[in-house]
Formats: sequence, structure tokens, C-alpha cells
Amino acid sequence: MTSAPGHPTGDLPRTDRLLIVTPHPSGQLPADVLRDMLGDDAFDTPHREAFLRRIFLDGDPYTDLLFSVPGARHAQAPWSRFAADLNRERDDRDDNGVLKVMGFDRAPLYPAGWTPGDDTRETRLRRIWDPFDAQLTAELRGAALMIVGHSMAPTGPALGNDTGVPRPAICLMPGTPAQPTFPHALWSELQRACQDAFAPIIAASPDPRVTIGEPWATDTLSRAHSERSGVPAFGIEFNAGLYLQGGQPIDPAIRALNAAFGVFAHAALDLLP
Repeated sequence: MTSAPGHPTGDLPRTDRLLIVTPHPSGQLPADVLRDMLGDDAFDTPHREAFLRRIFLDGDPYTDLLFSVPGARHAQAPWSRFAADLNRERDDRDDNGVLKVMGFDRAPLYPAGWTPGDDTRETRLRRIWDPFDAQLTAELRGAALMIVGHSMAPTGPALGNDTGVPRPAICLMPGTPAQPTFPHALWSELQRACQDAFAPIIAASPDPRVTIGEPWATDTLSRAHSERSGVPAFGIEFNAGLYLQGGQPIDPAIRALNAAFGVFAHAALDLLP
């Protein structure tokens, strides 16, 4: 067994108190949602597979691997964010809300004129959003920290608030000073721990910073569940340019980011009492 830095081999008494959540790695859609989107083309294999590849890459691809830590608790979404975005409030009806009708390039996901009616919305949320919410509530019992793992496009997409703006290597989302999801007094130490863990990997990236609150301050899942449970939480975003090239994974980069995340996750956990 390989030990984590700062912990003797076989002695990781707190790792199972770490909950890692990945709400957006899946490129899968329930069959009824896929047929709503594609109609009869759902039965055309090349068309269907190309569409699902687009869905996968428009999510947070490979974050299930990037944020995997042996011994930790994990909650991984089984369905694409375009079936229902689990990192949105249940009643969020914005363009980029819980049920999206377009991708991040603003290309439509459904035939012209399709919008989810109230019955469709409620059915989908009941089947997809509600069970994941319940799973997080259960997994947080006895947890000491929740980390929500994401990836972000290298520049802000058309569907978003920072369109065309280059993004940093890593963004930490611990809330705001007025409404922190992770103790505000520990933010500088959290940022330093992240910089130390990832420095060799991000040094050559176009913007090798680890930011707090840029481009986002708060992760919705972190806010909602830390308020309910009292468990500290924060979100983390990796710039997809660190590990994707032309939509293809760079395996050594994924391995390196995952190893560094393990170091950082333990350091973040150790900051807490």
C-alpha cells in the first residue's frame, strides 16, 4: 500500500471522512431524454455516438478519475449534466440552470421549439436530481470535509458569465467571505496547499495560478449541503487544457493531476480540527 504524504502506510484514520463529489463526469443520457433530444436519430448509431461524445466533452470529462482518492467516500453522478445538472438548485430555471436546453456553445440540444413542460421537469428531477441529493445527505453523515470536483473550459464559453475570458489553471470555490462554505480563516492555507501540490503540473500552463473565487466563488452543492449538514465544503475546478488536447485525454497529465489532488485533499482535510 502506498502511503499519503504525512501519513504512515496503513494509517489513514481520517480519509474515510472525506467525501468527494463529481456531479458532471458522465456522458450518458437516459433513453427517454436521448429520444427527446434526437428523436428517431437516437437509433442511428453514428449520429447517437457523435452526440453522446459531444455531451461528454461538454460536461466535466474524466473528473471521476481526476478526483479519485483511495479510501475516501465518493458520490459520482451516473447521468450527464444535460439530463439534469446536479450542481444547480432544484428550481433554477435559468438558461444554465438545472435543465438545460442548449450546450455551452449555445447549440440546441433538442428539436426546434422543444421546452420541458412542468410534468417533464418534475419527472426528471424526481428521477435524477432527488436521488443524488439524498445520496449526498447520507454520505455526509460522519464526514469531516466535502470536496466537489469539476473541470472548466480554458476560456469562458458562450453559455456563461465570462464568455471569451481566459481561465486560470485551478480555481477554488470556498464561498464568499460573508457566506463561506469552508472556514474563511483557512482560505490562505487552503490556497497555499493547492499551489504546493500542483505547482510542477501547472507551472507551464498559460495561466499557472490557483485562484480563489475566479471565475466562480461558490459551488452550489458545497453551499447547499454545508448549510444543511454543517460539514465544511468547497469546489475545485481544473482547467481542461491541463489534461485534454483536441478533446482527447492526455493520460500522463491525468495521472499527475490525480496524484497531486490526493496530496492536496489530505492537506485540506488536515487543516480542519
